[in-house]
Amino acid sequence: MSDPDAAAAPERPLVYLVGNPNAGKTTLFNRLAGARARTGNYPGVTVERRSSRWALGARELELVDLPGTYSLSASSPEEQIAVNALLRDRPSVVVVVLDATSLQRGLYLALQVCETGVPAVVALNMMDEARAAGLTIDAERLGAALGAPVIPIVASRNEGLDALTSAITTLLDGAPLSPPRVALDDAAEADVSAVAEVAAQTLGVDAQRARAWAMWALLSVESQDELGAVPKSLRDAARARQLAAEAAGRDLDLALVGARYAFLDRLVAESVRRAPSSKRSLTDRLDAVLVHPVLGLLVFAVVMYGVFEALFRGSEPAVELIERTVGGAQGLVRGALASGPLRDLLVEGVIAGVGNVVVFVPQIALLFFLLSLLEDSGYLARVAFVIDRVMKLVGLHGKTFVPLLSGFACAVPAVMATRTISSRKDRLVTMLALPLMSCSARLPIYVLVIATVFAGERPIAGVFSVGAVVLFSLYVLSVLATLSVAALLRRTVLRGPRPTFVLELPPYRLPLLRNLLSATWDRVRTFLVDAGTIILAMTIVLWAVLSFPKSPEVEAAHDAERVEARAQLHGAALEARLTSIAHDEAADQLEHSAAGRFGKVIEPAIKPLGMDWRVGIGVIGSFAAREVFVSTLGVVFGIGASSDEHSGSLRQHLRDARRADGSHLMTPLSGVALMVFFVLACQCMSTIAVVRRESGSWKWPFLMITYMSLLAYGATLGVYQLGTALGWGTG
Repeated sequence: MSDPDAAAAPERPLVYLVGNPNAGKTTLFNRLAGARARTGNYPGVTVERRSSRWALGARELELVDLPGTYSLSASSPEEQIAVNALLRDRPSVVVVVLDATSLQRGLYLALQVCETGVPAVVALNMMDEARAAGLTIDAERLGAALGAPVIPIVASRNEGLDALTSAITTLLDGAPLSPPRVALDDAAEADVSAVAEVAAQTLGVDAQRARAWAMWALLSVESQDELGAVPKSLRDAARARQLAAEAAGRDLDLALVGARYAFLDRLVAESVRRAPSSKRSLTDRLDAVLVHPVLGLLVFAVVMYGVFEALFRGSEPAVELIERTVGGAQGLVRGALASGPLRDLLVEGVIAGVGNVVVFVPQIALLFFLLSLLEDSGYLARVAFVIDRVMKLVGLHGKTFVPLLSGFACAVPAVMATRTISSRKDRLVTMLALPLMSCSARLPIYVLVIATVFAGERPIAGVFSVGAVVLFSLYVLSVLATLSVAALLRRTVLRGPRPTFVLELPPYRLPLLRNLLSATWDRVRTFLVDAGTIILAMTIVLWAVLSFPKSPEVEAAHDAERVEARAQLHGAALEARLTSIAHDEAADQLEHSAAGRFGKVIEPAIKPLGMDWRVGIGVIGSFAAREVFVSTLGVVFGIGASSDEHSGSLRQHLRDARRADGSHLMTPLSGVALMVFFVLACQCMSTIAVVRRESGSWKWPFLMITYMSLLAYGATLGVYQLGTALGWGTG
């Protein structure tokens, strides 16, 4: 922890925005700086430091949007971001953004900021909603008590922003400060003074900030916390005073927090008036349904069905357009270049790799637009509250459920959606478990295998299709596996107490289209720039191991077949024969490729799972993306990479495929085992890349790959071997 007074002055004066979640802080940031930043009506959305250059008159400033927080007390590294910024850095001005409709809650943070002695201005936001609720607020009286100007604003409409920038300019010009000092009882004052002396010596700060540091430490430091950056001497001093107060039977937390709230209670009573009203607000009327234990869950199920219905139907045209565009680009390159490694690299490596990246964009964009709409309207806060009853069984809370649910569509945006979770441990647990949710990429595999091994089966009880029952069971398995793994991780690798679920239910608001589009573009751009480069590189590597080395003997044998075909056939018959030869050659070359040889090597390990080396190659290919499994099997079985899950030819080839002992390769048992494997296995490079980015380390994606692979192998082995022992595996 550096000495803040010894630090070099920043190139540009710093102006920090700080406030409670949902107070409109990031909207104000956008209005002042014109920068794109994430805005949401869901607690904890702003979890990253956002900054922008800001021209204020002749000055050029650095405007910084800090994570939302309810106070300067901190129990995690995430919460300490705002604390460090205010108590360690040297901001020129701090703008405290308050929700005028929830004034007393926000004033606690404002009081703490003003106590530090930094130049501060209070932006009293959402005054339009306060007026509509019948509130009259005396801003001058508030400002006099806090020692900081209080400016009423409506950030979404630019109301009051001129007065706010004028107040900031006055503070930058060196206006005198009069920080408030809350009266404490004698014992609490002695505790604060003792710790403040240590803070002043350790951190080299003035008396005003030393006192603020002392009160922070007395309220935040615990015997087991995540605040690793606290100096040992300050930690020891705070713990000593905490233990002494406990031994004397004094509640130190109550003394410090209670004194502040007593001060604020008097201030609010003097400064705020509410007009009487007998009408229930719209928020109250909606919440009677949306947070009801039963009705809330039913409404949520309907809403999420609508989201996913819109997601699949809405993104399908764009996905098809991208796939056609990629296919067209591949066709153009094939026609423009002679056959050879360069053409194959461009067609199957570069263009296919770009396609594997871009094809996710419609889903990512639409999903995040819809989730942002629900967030900014205030609805997702209600969902988190209702679903918390279920999530607490696995050691998490309600806010983790929305990213998990998003995993049904695609794990990539779902992992990115974990940013709405404030605790790092909860974020990690969620992103490590959610790839077990059956994403849409698994559906082509399920469709292919079910159509192959359960075709013609009689309906169960004459009503339920066997295929539908199997498909439903796979999705149930994915949910149970996800929740079980989350519970295990929460109690082992990422052990920790279940976080207290304190959730603000904000009033319902009409989201701003600009903010929705900005949030959507931020997520799409992040995926394309960061995850996309990794996915493209890995796809090219995968193409190489599936394509090389080539066998000259295989090439010579098939060239001879082409010569013979051209001598004997003409027209359409010749074209069909040449296509067949090309497919046969691709399959034979694949067997001699690095991936094919590896498939032979791993066959002893996957044979107990009901797979052979050909299915093993498909499993290897699916690491680029699970959908690749279908097209890879098409190559392996000699019918070309254009095969899809609806290809009757591929299904028939799979039904006819035999093992070395003459038994059928694909039986109902081996099909179920294969699908169980894909439910549990980690085979999506894009997910791995995004987890690496979001977690900031390769350690966590490595853990994810390891546990999912072991889980998939063990479960598949158990299914196939148990089924074989019961006589279900013959065919």
